[in-house]
Amino acid sequence: MSAIGDRAGAGARAMPVSVVVTTYNRPDALGAVLAALAEQDEGDFEVVVADDGSTSATAEAIASIARAAPRARWSRLVHAWQPDAGFRAAAARNVAVAASRGDYLVFLDGDCVPRPDFVSRHRRLAEPGWMVTGSRVLLSAGLTERALAGRDAVPLHRRGLGWWLGRRLARDANKVVPLIRVGDASLRHYRRVAWRRIKSCNLAVWRRDFVAVDGFDERFVGWGHEDADLVLRLARSGVRRKGGAFSTEVFHLWHPENPRALEQENRRRVEARVASGVVRAELGLSSHPGPEDRIAVVAGDGAGGA
Repeated sequence: MSAIGDRAGAGARAMPVSVVVTTYNRPDALGAVLAALAEQDEGDFEVVVADDGSTSATAEAIASIARAAPRARWSRLVHAWQPDAGFRAAAARNVAVAASRGDYLVFLDGDCVPRPDFVSRHRRLAEPGWMVTGSRVLLSAGLTERALAGRDAVPLHRRGLGWWLGRRLARDANKVVPLIRVGDASLRHYRRVAWRRIKSCNLAVWRRDFVAVDGFDERFVGWGHEDADLVLRLARSGVRRKGGAFSTEVFHLWHPENPRALEQENRRRVEARVASGVVRAELGLSSHPGPEDRIAVVAGDGAGGA
């Protein structure tokens, strides 16, 4: 375990964490994610919703969750919104980071439900000079529908390993073994950083390292590879990669596949950058907050203001 994790476990004030949750017009899934974050086993973290231009239904869902969870473990809940100008996840995350306060950034998608120890596990894996890349359990359409309709008495984030084993046998989940928890260890440290198979739905990085590369590159629009580009540039700046499997797994709610018209163009951009030596984003975090960014503190310090 890292020294930071040891200090947190010894009862010292925990490292401030910002959980950045990306969403677009899926308030039911976002509600499940926020409900799980409200019930984390540790506090000293904020949640910043990175909204890529959703309608007012998403703002209403965030406010509803805040009202329903007056004892939520988060210290602050923020809604960071940008206008809907197509798939701009990179920009949405940068807006959210600009609105955040934490020393450590944990990126999570608005359709990926975390377990109750998600924040504490990420906190304990945090290590200076390293980013942590986690993964997800893919859920079936049927299980997703039941969970979001509230037909199951116990929400997904409270289910134990035995229940998930049953879901695996029923083919409602694509894997179950990574749900077994394993502590921090040297085996988590990758010898090299590869940009493929990176998922920003479960990715953690120190704020100072994110700022040093100017965050996500907003030249990446449409689905795909903005997260790989970030990890590539972080690695080029000296940040190494650490695995979060068997510790930080999240449950990915089913949805139809997003349009991927620009995926190949984004892939070519990343491949070109492998040889370019570029470290900072062409258009990144430093462009925020901008005139179109809307930041609203929904709960916690500063709630009711903009």
